Amino acid sequence: MTTAAESTGFARQLKHWRTLRRVSQLDLAIRADTTQRHLSFLEQGRSRPGRTMVVRLAESLELSLRERNGLLLAAGYAPVFPESALDTAELAPMLEALRAILDGHLPYPALVVRPHGVLLAANSAFEVLTEGAAPWLLEPPVNVLRLALHPDGLAARVVNLPEWGRHVTEALRNRMARSPDPALDELIAELETYLPQAEPGPDHLGFAVPLRLRCAEGELRLITTLTSFATAVDVTLAELQLEAFLPSDERTARILRDRAARY
Repeated sequence: MTTAAESTGFARQLKHWRTLRRVSQLDLAIRADTTQRHLSFLEQGRSRPGRTMVVRLAESLELSLRERNGLLLAAGYAPVFPESALDTAELAPMLEALRAILDGHLPYPALVVRPHGVLLAANSAFEVLTEGAAPWLLEPPVNVLRLALHPDGLAARVVNLPEWGRHVTEALRNRMARSPDPALDELIAELETYLPQAEPGPDHLGFAVPLRLRCAEGELRLITTLTSFATAVDVTLAELQLEAFLPSDERTARILRDRAARY
């Protein structure tokens, strides 16, 4: 039976996430294998959800593991997904695997970042992205987003900074639209102050803007791929992201191979 109850934090959060995902009550009810009536009662605070229902709703809304834990807490349940420290034995095998992936990507740059662009690890080719950067930008914890777009960092060598820089910040805003984060919003606002006005041109492809980077050997043209642990069940691991740079032409590949051979 449904019992009357005051509106809860869970009810507000559930409606918030459903609205943010632009999903109707009916669609969400079908995804979560429940009825629209029951979902309506949950959003009104007239029914209390079981733990399994909370998990199903969170999965159906494609919430991150951290957000799923938050929804469980709002419903009065303990979090399901652990959040391990990076130096714990549980994460050691995965971190070792990540280091192997970084080394395997040589001679091209690759790095692993934590939320908000905090650098966790990088391979030796990453130095092509740090050359000439101000020392304060390279002091731990390094923020690779700030390093990339600050005038004292990588930005000074980026040929197509207006287009590439906006592509970076637009991707961050798209991410924040799905998972609001005041700290990330503040960082994006800072990053955008570093960028000149951009006008779409031949290098602005929308979905794939190359990084055109000057170095001692000439101009590099790089594209990036982003990888995350989609099946992770630990919050810390799920929030890590691997960013790998790939050459978009043979000249770039040759320069990076020659650099690796020298160093």
